[in-house]
Amino acid sequence: MKLRDLVEQSARQLQAAQVAFGHGTDNALDEAAWLVLWQLGLPLDTPLDDPKTATALTQAQQSACGALIAKRISSRKPAAYLTGQAWPQGFAFYVDERVIVPRSLIAELLVDGGIDYFLHDGTRRVLDLCTGNGSLAIIAAHMYPDTVVCASDLSQDALDVAALNVAQHGLQARIALLQSDGFEAPTLQSQGPYDLLLCNPPYVNAQSMTALPPEFQAEPALALDGNADGGSDGMDFVHRLLRDAPQHLHPQGVLVLEIGHERAFFEAAFPALPAVWLPTSAGEDQVLLLTREALVS
Repeated sequence: MKLRDLVEQSARQLQAAQVAFGHGTDNALDEAAWLVLWQLGLPLDTPLDDPKTATALTQAQQSACGALIAKRISSRKPAAYLTGQAWPQGFAFYVDERVIVPRSLIAELLVDGGIDYFLHDGTRRVLDLCTGNGSLAIIAAHMYPDTVVCASDLSQDALDVAALNVAQHGLQARIALLQSDGFEAPTLQSQGPYDLLLCNPPYVNAQSMTALPPEFQAEPALALDGNADGGSDGMDFVHRLLRDAPQHLHPQGVLVLEIGHERAFFEAAFPALPAVWLPTSAGEDQVLLLTREALVS
């Protein structure tokens, strides 16, 4: 069996098992290619018909790949947890069950310059709230080399993973990792005001939380459940964020906030807020931008 044959066979198995995607891939073929190439030790961008891999795979190779596909199906864990890798926007990050698998559309906006228009010339300080494994903070540091970045999370486990990624990218001198519930940490407050505030918070509403596929249930609920303060619309943390953000933003500062598929709940909670909805590959209703002026008004 050759590489393409094995990947296509694996994709059929994933499809038949009705596993859920959304943690780096959105279809069975891409997921199968990721797992098979990783198991074989091949670069993830290896063409399936590459002449270098056109020879038949050994039985041992086929068995190892088959075992990994079987584990993906039986465990219902995201592929990123099985491989320990995630690649948002082509940047490599370590992940495990202590953190949500990075997939924020904010990363896309950072890389393609989708928020550059809204930044002022003196943008130097970036804050990434709810940083998880640190991916947004790290990508921001790469894309804006003149900035220093503060990355915070309530979870110390997440910060431990973020520290591994900051070190992997050699950004220890530019990214400070802090444990904080929102803006509560005094050190986080003292490093402001911030020119750019990034936040991919927990925002899933209560009804959706109960219906999450197993792959999403495998992630820390703390990073998903937006109802920790007793609400049901997923906006509990967002209420606190929008209330407190102005005092920590530069007068020309902006907040970039991801709310996923919860736009209806967001607009119901904040009907008068003049948000700018940013276009992404997933549409124009999942990431929004708010100026400090808009937040104050």
